[in-house]
Amino acid sequence: MMGTDRGQEDERPPHRVFVDGFELAVHPITRAEYARFVAATGHDEPKEWSHPLFAQPDLPVVGVSWLDAVDYCAWRSAEEGRAVRLPTEAEWEHAARGRQTALFPWGDVMPAWIPNGGRGPLPAPWPVTLGEPTDFGLFGISTNIHEWCADWHDTNYYSRSLERNPAGPDTGARRASRGGAWRHAYTMCRVTLRSKLDPSFRYNDYGFRVARSV
Repeated sequence: MMGTDRGQEDERPPHRVFVDGFELAVHPITRAEYARFVAATGHDEPKEWSHPLFAQPDLPVVGVSWLDAVDYCAWRSAEEGRAVRLPTEAEWEHAARGRQTALFPWGDVMPAWIPNGGRGPLPAPWPVTLGEPTDFGLFGISTNIHEWCADWHDTNYYSRSLERNPAGPDTGARRASRGGAWRHAYTMCRVTLRSKLDPSFRYNDYGFRVARSV
């Protein structure tokens, strides 16, 4: 099931979705991984790239736009000879939910390992390996940073969503993102919560993790 009737307008209605097999990265893309992309291509550096709070190699890369994330996926696909991409919202939510129907990837309560009890804002994001994996083996999903998704955002999309492999509307003004972030009053959010941003904007709590079809 995707969505909820207990959340905001764009999380409704809850609806059944089927997605084909895919893999999602265990961690968000790190500063070190993105640095190799910048060095290899001469791509523009992310927002606040030189800020010491964001310079640790095992931090998630932040300050990247949706367009930057797509460019990274294209570069990495060519480098590895196997296509990677941004996940759809349906894939991301399925991965974050795991095998349960809880509010968060780790259950209905904030896990004990979340820095500062899940209260923010914090000075910066935490390393991608911090904490415990979900039952799908993912680290940090739904918390620490907002993660770009492939879809355009539409508040009313769920009322007309495809049942199999929904990928959002064909056009839009803002791209969808998922997850809480270090910069907010609460650093973790529900697995169903949706957010959106102009695809050209670079905010220092926005990053991404990659997916690939199998």
